[in-house]
Order: sequence, then C-alpha cells, then structure tokens
Amino acid sequence: MSRIRFSALQETLHRSPIKVVQNEKRSTLFGQNVFNKHAMQQYLTRAAYESVMNAIEHGTKIDRKIADQVAVSMKDWAMSKGATHYTHWFQPLTGATAEKHDAFFESINGSLAMEKFDGEQLVQQEPDASSFPHGGIRNTFEARGYTAWDPTSPAFIYETTLCIPTIFVAYTGEALDNKTPLLRALQAVDTHATAVCKYFDKNANKVNATLGWEQEFF
Repeated sequence: MSRIRFSALQETLHRSPIKVVQNEKRSTLFGQNVFNKHAMQQYLTRAAYESVMNAIEHGTKIDRKIADQVAVSMKDWAMSKGATHYTHWFQPLTGATAEKHDAFFESINGSLAMEKFDGEQLVQQEPDASSFPHGGIRNTFEARGYTAWDPTSPAFIYETTLCIPTIFVAYTGEALDNKTPLLRALQAVDTHATAVCKYFDKNANKVNATLGWEQEFF
C-alpha cells in the first residue's frame, strides 16, 4: 500500500501543466457556464424570473410551483451545456468544499427513462451530517443535516456537473458551514443599516454590503 501511495505522489510531481487553448475572446467566455441573470431571462418565464429576483434582492420565499419551473429551466440550460449530473455544493467546516452528485435520470415503469430534475431536488437535499464537523452540538447518532438552495449565488457548471450553491445546516437550525453565518450577518447589516438610512431617506428599503467594515477602520 505504501509503495502505491509513493508512486502516485511521484507521478503527480512529474506531471506537466495542461495547456488551455482559448479560441474566443475572454469577454465572450466570461460567465458562459453560469446561470446568471442573462441565462435566467432566456430560460425562465417572466413570473419565475421575477420571483427569483425578488428572493435575491428582498429575501422573499419562492413558491414551490415556481421552484419546479426554475429547476426544469436550470436542467435544460445545464444539459444544453453538456451537463449530465447535478450536485448541491456547500462549504462545511473542513476548509474545503463538499458535494453529493446525482444524475439527471429517473426510470419509468422499469423499462423507460427520462431526465428529471424538479423543485424538490433543487431546493433541499439531506447529506450525512455525521461526516462533517459539528462542534459537538449533538450526538453522532442523531446527526442529520440539510443543504438548502441559496438563490443569491448563481448555479454554475464544472466539467459535466451542474453545481448548485447551498447552505448546510443541522436539523435544529445550527449552521454547519461557513456560508450560513455570512448570510445571517449580511441580513443583520441590511436590517439595521436600512433603519439608519430611513432617517435620511424614507424611500430606502435595502442596503447591500459590498465591503467589510474593517477596511474603513484602517
């Protein structure tokens, strides 16, 4: 076993970098594998697009029927780019990212198959939380974690996989990742900063944080 590991390390040390050939302008390639606003406008209905944008900008909930529309449109967009699988992509407390890959595939009547991806699969999955650090907030045998779709971060394609940015929380609501505390902090800044802004402009209804406050102190 030790020889195999050392041989693998030696092989990696002697590998040469892969040369990437770009036949198009970088401005053309930029964001082409991201399900951004432009892609959503092309694939989503107006009602679905407005619902997603309201969730991004105002934190409103997305209706289940709208989530089904978004999932189907996201799948069609991803498959047009050559994607065959999807994953909920999150940042657990390990210093790395984590993924659980599934295929756009479902059998029908045992003899037929179809590419399927609906709102239930988009919005939430249940990875095994006992595999990740949890700070001792519960016993291992009680471990249950949920990944939940974060519409504020656009989905993207990596190789042949549609990556859906998500948060990762325990079944009791505790954050098990690095992203959930960040989103909660942004929401708190928005709430309190908007209240301050209303003293100067009653029409202010949202504050977007784009720079850490610590930068201003230096």
